[in-house]
Amino acid sequence: MAEYLPLFPDGVAFTRQASASITGGQLVIVSGSGTVAPSSGASSAVVGVAAYDASNGDTVTIFADGVQRVTASGSITAGNTVEAAASGQVAAHTNGTNDYNIIGIALTTVTTGQLVEVQMA
Repeated sequence: MAEYLPLFPDGVAFTRQASASITGGQLVIVSGSGTVAPSSGASSAVVGVAAYDASNGDTVTIFADGVQRVTASGSITAGNTVEAAASGQVAAHTNGTNDYNIIGIALTTVTTGQLVEVQMA
């Protein structure tokens, strides 16, 4: 019998307390001890994507791995490395410049405001 592996395995999920309002699907960063907030720009503190809306002080589930769908800030081409952007979005990364901010690789080509599929690093 042949072996089977899922095309998109489930991402690792964990919870943290929101230190700001979070919308499901936003990239979140470490904002303090045990807390997260939406990304506000390129950052090496990205921990994943929020599973649902959360208010300041609520607990929120975060998907940290696998293929995630995140709103694009600017045009992104499939194969681009991506980094966090303002409002919990992602942007194309310029390779060779602060490469520690890379959070994954775009699997789809999109324009501003569309959902891009990202293989999280």
